Amino acid sequence: MVWTEVMYWTKDAEDGAVRNLLDRDTFSKSDPICVLYTQGIANREWREFGRTEVIDNTLNPDFVRKFILDYFFEERQNLRFDLYDLDCKSDNLSKHDFLGQAFCTLGEIVGSLGSRLEKPLIGIPGKKCGTVIVRAEELSNCRESVMLQFCGNKLDKKDFFGKSDPFLVFYRSNEDGSYTICHKTEVVKNTLDPVWQAFKIPVRALCNGDYDRSIKVEVYDWDRDGGHDFIGEFSTSYREMSRSQSQFHIYEVLNPKKKGKKKKKYLNSGTVTLLSCLVDTELSFLDYIRGGTQINFTVAIDFTASNGNPSQPTSLHYMSPYQLNDYAMALRAVGEIIQDYDSDKMFPALGFGAKLPPDGRVSHEFALNGNPQNPYCNGIEGVMEAYYQSLKSVRLYGPTHFSPVINHVARYASAVTDGSQYFILLIISDGVITDMAQTKESIVNAAALPMSIIIVGVGPAEFDEMIELDGDEERISSQGRYAERDIVQFVPFRDYIDRRGNYILSMARLAKEVLAEIPDQFLSYMRTRGIKPGPLPPPYTPCPAPAIHPLLTRRKTLAVDIKPKQNRALN
Repeated sequence: MVWTEVMYWTKDAEDGAVRNLLDRDTFSKSDPICVLYTQGIANREWREFGRTEVIDNTLNPDFVRKFILDYFFEERQNLRFDLYDLDCKSDNLSKHDFLGQAFCTLGEIVGSLGSRLEKPLIGIPGKKCGTVIVRAEELSNCRESVMLQFCGNKLDKKDFFGKSDPFLVFYRSNEDGSYTICHKTEVVKNTLDPVWQAFKIPVRALCNGDYDRSIKVEVYDWDRDGGHDFIGEFSTSYREMSRSQSQFHIYEVLNPKKKGKKKKKYLNSGTVTLLSCLVDTELSFLDYIRGGTQINFTVAIDFTASNGNPSQPTSLHYMSPYQLNDYAMALRAVGEIIQDYDSDKMFPALGFGAKLPPDGRVSHEFALNGNPQNPYCNGIEGVMEAYYQSLKSVRLYGPTHFSPVINHVARYASAVTDGSQYFILLIISDGVITDMAQTKESIVNAAALPMSIIIVGVGPAEFDEMIELDGDEERISSQGRYAERDIVQFVPFRDYIDRRGNYILSMARLAKEVLAEIPDQFLSYMRTRGIKPGPLPPPYTPCPAPAIHPLLTRRKTLAVDIKPKQNRALN
């Protein structure tokens, strides 16, 4: 979960970015307010989330009040912005003039360039209502981590037959004056001059983000029976430690009981030295998205004969006029979320396990739209249309091979390993994998690439092979090589179907489960490669209208400078 700040405003039409709000007042300009609604997952009801302040007498308001929302990559979070011209002090919106509304998802805002999205206001027939501009910003919540290393010197001897076995215990102070343990070092055996290993800890765990909050450190001599002997303690703060990045900082270890006896010779029970303090900021999934990383989504659908004749209601591919089949529901559930993070919304859609016209050859890597030179479909709706058209033209056959479609996406992922793109492959299948050895090898190879694989099992079959590919329990291997990281998430769709027939809820449950691991898989690739997010785009500033059509300019920029898309040919 990431806290996300949403702010929005309308801009003056003179810069060419948007149009003015409607003016509903006779003797002055409108007094606009914006109301944010969020939509429930199960019942799809819109609920008011909050309202901005009212800005008097303007058609181009800059709202100050911000909304704080929980952002979940794995959920489709629908938002609605309604604008009104306030005519009185009543909280009842029906007593005010409606100025228009805009719909989007939180992911759509986050996935836009600079996390800034423009949407036209609609809702009044025959009227141009203006434009709302929405910006999402991740709230800073102390994402720093610190790498600390300590050593001890001349600590008290506590063991009768040997030296002490010292370790450190760190506590953060609470608002009520109590302390909460937050870290223990390892035990260093039989020494009064230990050097403990460096350890990394989030700053929020160390001091809850308060740099001046007291941190207490206790020093103990480890005993096998658990009755560890107290050597002494000292206090510090994160601010004090962070100032020691360029030099050692020495703390006296004091035992209050010894000090309380007022022994003239007691100075301390030794010292502990802070050897190093390295501060690092934990990067988030959103840092990379805002820095320009594009998510490329590919879908691969099982067209083997075990799915049943598509013209029969018993088939998993049956196209009912009343509801989506499991394949279509899985495709829409995952695709509608991921498409918000792809700038041009063009997705390659593949099929496997079918005989293709006109010669009836079997293919495990064919374009659903029938164009092997350009397998891209326009948005999820385009993918759905291509899927339905394929069912009418190909003959379901077999066997069930996963490796060709995995290798297909891996070829393109291997060409863009600099962090500018990340690839997600959704495989939807109904049964037993017949090229298991080749599939394992493909996954092991793909684990070193900027790529994740989602496998959704549909139908009543057993999915033992697919479960084996999910590396949650045991890291997948092939010919003695283990996958560098876990990149596969498998779920059986039947576990997420709402028994009351609410297919929208079924889709939401499925998407939440299969997409929850993607941000961590994404970050694991970036961290192991030492890839940092790209620079944030410059703040938005209006510019004169281009001499050529802006859509043509945008396509050229995307193709050459920002996002070299996958090769459109099926190799």
